[in-house]
Amino acid sequence: MTATVPQPMTSLERRYRRLLRAYPRQYRAAHGDELVDVLLESAGPGRNVPVPKEAWGLLVGGVRSRIVHLATGSAWEDGLHLGITAVAAANLAALLPYAGAVPLWTLLSALALLAVLRGRLPVAFPLTLVAGVKAVAVAGGWQMFEPTLMPVYPSVLTGRALFQDSSPFAVAFGYAVVLLGLLVLMARRRETPRIRSWWWPAAVVAVAWAGPQWMEEGTWYPLSLSRLATEAAVFGLAIAGCYLARDHRWALASGIYLLVRSVELSMNADSLTRQHLAYWGVLAVLALGAASVPFRKRRHCLD
Repeated sequence: MTATVPQPMTSLERRYRRLLRAYPRQYRAAHGDELVDVLLESAGPGRNVPVPKEAWGLLVGGVRSRIVHLATGSAWEDGLHLGITAVAAANLAALLPYAGAVPLWTLLSALALLAVLRGRLPVAFPLTLVAGVKAVAVAGGWQMFEPTLMPVYPSVLTGRALFQDSSPFAVAFGYAVVLLGLLVLMARRRETPRIRSWWWPAAVVAVAWAGPQWMEEGTWYPLSLSRLATEAAVFGLAIAGCYLARDHRWALASGIYLLVRSVELSMNADSLTRQHLAYWGVLAVLALGAASVPFRKRRHCLD
């Protein structure tokens, strides 16, 4: 028998395979070769680059497949885990600019977020509890665990003292939501929580940054444009996920995060400006959009 010599990969095939990386690994393993063969057969002679329509279709199809692949398992458990991940990221963002002044507690909060991201719930609970107790104590001006020089001033990212515009109740509520969510998920124990993306630490930095400013200088409880843009982008991704997968897990996560932000804003109700209300309105509209799009009507082709 004559051994079959494998043909060298053409530049067009290499480009097609790069575009197929938009699809989940399992999909590529099962259907990647077949899809590439179909694309190569339909390509015109002498072509070295996919046509824009094909490239766009592969990218959109890959993103759609990834989102649908994520919509597996219990929707409410996964949505709860995703929601407490977002709140834990916001808790870390509040401490991050003060890492030079309170390095131990910032590290504990970072480790708590890491444990949540990796699905290590029994590890995340005590770390969140200890970091939360210290954060509430600092917000209330109390000493806990070790003496802390207060007010705690920042070293990077912002120019305001730690929890200068927050109340102990608002800080406690954010950590309590994470702790309660962890308890519920640990009590269920039906399946291991999904491991989350490493993009979350990047979102923490963007939320922690105090600029660019879009509010007047001296505004009580200022909100940065970087925070608004990051949160709006994440809520927009939640809408896309709910729309493509017809699944409410991302809407649940958005609602949990919006609840925490609403409590924080309500603690400063006497000092809120139109910009604060616009900020809350943007998040509320996006959260409602995520909750409503799974109910859209299906389109049926005529026979």
